[in-house]
Amino acid sequence: MKKLTLILILFFGISNSWAQKFAYVDSQYILENIPEYLQAKKELDNISYDWQEEIETAYQSIEKLYRAYQTDKVLLTEKMRQAREDEIIENEKEVKNLQQQRFGTDGDLYKKQEELIRPIQNQIYNAIQEFAENGKYGVIFDKSGDMLMLYSSKNLDKSDKIIDLLGY
Repeated sequence: MKKLTLILILFFGISNSWAQKFAYVDSQYILENIPEYLQAKKELDNISYDWQEEIETAYQSIEKLYRAYQTDKVLLTEKMRQAREDEIIENEKEVKNLQQQRFGTDGDLYKKQEELIRPIQNQIYNAIQEFAENGKYGVIFDKSGDMLMLYSSKNLDKSDKIIDLLGY
């Protein structure tokens, strides 16, 4: 009986020494408390709006060409009809290419986002890493990501400490 008690005490003592400290942060909350991020986000929104307006204007122009074509279609020769159809199709291709260039997966908006937001994200990552190393945390979760947290204690949230570490 004494051996069993001794084994249990040793087991629980050893397993507790292996326990890791963990915490979580809300990276979206941190970002929203950084003025540079808010400014970059506003700039991206403005750029996106301007490019969307540019594309919508181009589509409206194509729509006008198409309506004019529909109106004039009966008066046009076969060759003229084909030329107008080709013009409309070519304009649609150009606008679709512009849309892909601006908003595609490797488009101008993505590149601008990388340029403006990536340095801020790297700054946050470095601050979290420094915080984890100084606090001897084994794991820090991101609450704003896809990770599901069924329960989180507010005292484990270290987002404000990261903001302080960043100097905001």
